[in-house]
Amino acid sequence: MSRPHQHPETGAVRAGRTPLQLVSMVYGVVFLLVGVLGFIPGVTTGYDTLTFAGHESSALLLGVFAVSILHNLVHLLFGVAGLAMARTPSGARAFLIGGGVVYLVLWLYGLLIDHGSAANFVPVNAADNWLHLGLAVTMIAFGVALGRGLRRA
Repeated sequence: MSRPHQHPETGAVRAGRTPLQLVSMVYGVVFLLVGVLGFIPGVTTGYDTLTFAGHESSALLLGVFAVSILHNLVHLLFGVAGLAMARTPSGARAFLIGGGVVYLVLWLYGLLIDHGSAANFVPVNAADNWLHLGLAVTMIAFGVALGRGLRRA
């Protein structure tokens, strides 16, 4: 939904989405795409080993990233949340910063657990860890940088 919003410095009112909302939407669409692709044989190698959760799943999205049904569902939920929260600038900011914090925690989790143990229920591998760190940093950075004017408005 597009609503008029006021520019934080000039006070001008304009219709459309803010850059913050657009970035949130892009992340939402990408998460949805990744969640769907995780369920497509061929795009996900080892698809026949896909389990609901746990390190026993040998399925790899794009042959690189460890996935499970739970992992794919989380991506789909993140995608829906990103799109839903992008409806308002404050929601978009909350999604980007909050989602970034979640991915930061997931990155730490991936570093601390033994990937071959039952603790790896998501599952994650080294490629996932790097991706999660990248998501954390970029989401938080976009949320903070593009949300600055939002706090002053």
